[in-house]
Amino acid sequence: MVANDPFRAFNFKLEIEGLAEGHFTECSGLGVKVTPIKYREAGNSQVVRHIPGPVDYAAVTLRYGLTDSTVLWDWMLTAVRGNVVRKNVSIILLDSQGTSEVMRWNLIDAWPSEWVGAPLDALNHEVAIESLTLVFDSMERA
Repeated sequence: MVANDPFRAFNFKLEIEGLAEGHFTECSGLGVKVTPIKYREAGNSQVVRHIPGPVDYAAVTLRYGLTDSTVLWDWMLTAVRGNVVRKNVSIILLDSQGTSEVMRWNLIDAWPSEWVGAPLDALNHEVAIESLTLVFDSMERA
């Protein structure tokens, strides 16, 4: 039997509409939930059954180093101004060398719903990290 090593979480990239965009330090919140609906059958009130209800995709939060690029900020501003621009976004997991794609999550009709600016501190020497939260209508795993 061949042992499969798990993929490393540190090599990933983001593509928006097929174009690589930015260098991200963290991607969190990727998930989906099918809410169960409980019901009882007629004549058998002791048994509670479940059927699938609404599907809810969790919002994805991306953290990235602040640069002079305004692409993500401009996309956020479209939502702020009430003109949401939906885009297909892919989160791509790379192999340990960071060269080959091993897995991909496609977020369909994503748009930014929240932006948080980098905390600024004159006594801190770390990279300025801001975050962008994306919501989306559906997800595929490839």
